Amino acid sequence: MARRPRSEPARLLVLGAGAAQRGLLEAAAAREIVVIAVDRDPSAPGFAHATERAILSSEDEPGIERLAKARNVDGIVSPGADWPVGIAARVAERLGLPHPIDGATAVLATTKTRQRERLAATGVPQPRVFSVGDAAIPFPCVVKAADRQGQRGLTLVYDSAGLDAAVAEASAESRGGGVLVEELIDGPELTVNAVSVDGTFVPLAVTDRVLAEPPAFGVALTHAWPSEHQNPSVVEAAGAAVAALGIENGPSYTQIRLGPDGQPSVMEVAARLGGGHDAELVRAVTGVDLNDLAISFALGEPIEPPAGSEPRAGGCVLFLVAPPGELRSTQGVAEAAALDGVEWVRTYRRPGWRFVPLRRGADRAGAVLAVGASRDQALVRARRAAETVRFLVDANAA
Repeated sequence: MARRPRSEPARLLVLGAGAAQRGLLEAAAAREIVVIAVDRDPSAPGFAHATERAILSSEDEPGIERLAKARNVDGIVSPGADWPVGIAARVAERLGLPHPIDGATAVLATTKTRQRERLAATGVPQPRVFSVGDAAIPFPCVVKAADRQGQRGLTLVYDSAGLDAAVAEASAESRGGGVLVEELIDGPELTVNAVSVDGTFVPLAVTDRVLAEPPAFGVALTHAWPSEHQNPSVVEAAGAAVAALGIENGPSYTQIRLGPDGQPSVMEVAARLGGGHDAELVRAVTGVDLNDLAISFALGEPIEPPAGSEPRAGGCVLFLVAPPGELRSTQGVAEAAALDGVEWVRTYRRPGWRFVPLRRGADRAGAVLAVGASRDQALVRARRAAETVRFLVDANAA
C-alpha cells in the first residue's frame, strides 16, 4: 500500500466498536488521526467516537482486508476481543502495515490448544490438559472451546455423566470444532495487565477478578486493584508466558489462577487490551495510558517502556447487570457518575435490548470505574454508584 504523506493525518482501522473497544476509540478520537471503526452492530456505542464507521463483522477477514485497502489505512488494531487479533495481524502482514505481533504469534495468542502446547514446551505453569476420551480426567474439570473467549462454550463438569454434553457444547461453539479439557484450578483468579517493548515485559497492574454476591444492586463482576495476592511468582509466570508465545511488542492480558499451594497457573494469554475496561483501570491507578500505547503500536510509532505516575491506593471496574426483560429506560447514570471517587459510569444498551440471565460479557448492562484511598473504599464507591443506576425492563418481554 502507498505510504501517506506526513502532512496528512494517519488512518487507523479499529476492529470492533462495542463496549470493549470504546476506551481505545475514545483515546484515538483525542489524537489527530482518522479513526475507522468496524462493527456489525449499527448501534455499537463506540461508533460515536469514530471518524468513519463500517457496518461489518470484525471477524470478516476478507471484508476487513478490502476495507483496509480501500481506505488506505496506516494501521489496524483489535482491542478487547481475541479472534480479530489474528485478523488484524494477518491483514497487516499481507498489506505491509506495522503491527506489534505477526500472524504466527497471533495464532498462539488466539487458539487455546496451540497456546497450551507452546506453554507446555517452555515449562510455563498451567493446568493439566487431557484428551476427551482420557480415563484419567479428574472431576470436576473445565471443558472449553479452543478458539473462543469468555464464557462461550465453557462448562464446569462435575462428573463423567456431564462430560459428553459439555464437549458437544464446546465443539458447537468452537469455530474449528476444537475442544480443550483441563483440570480445575479452584483458587483466586488474577489478571496481569502489561505491555512489552522490544522484548522487555513491563507489568502495569495485577488485579483480582471477583465474583459479586447475588446481584442485590445489579453487580455481576469486579476487577479490583491492587490484588490481595502480592505474589512475585504471578508476574513472573505472566512474563514467562508472554515470552513463550513470542509477544515482544504490544499490550498483553494474562489470566492466572492460584492453586491451593498459592502457586500460579496461567489460564490464558491474550495479545491485546483486556475487554473489561482494563486499560482504563490501569490509567486511573497508574497513569499509564494503555489505550494510547496500543494505538502507537498499531501505527508503528516509536515507543519507550512506560513509567507511570505514583499509583493510586485503590481502584476497580464493577460490571452492572439488569433484570431479564426488554429494556425500557435507564435512570440514575448522571447521579451515579457525580458521586465521590467515580471516574465514569457507562451503560451499554439502548431501549429495546432484551436482557437475559447473565452468562457472558455480552449480557452485561454497563460498568462503573471508581478509585479511592484504598481498594475497599474504591469498591464501596463503585457499589454505591451501582445502587444509583436503575434499569427499567418489561419482564413480560423476556
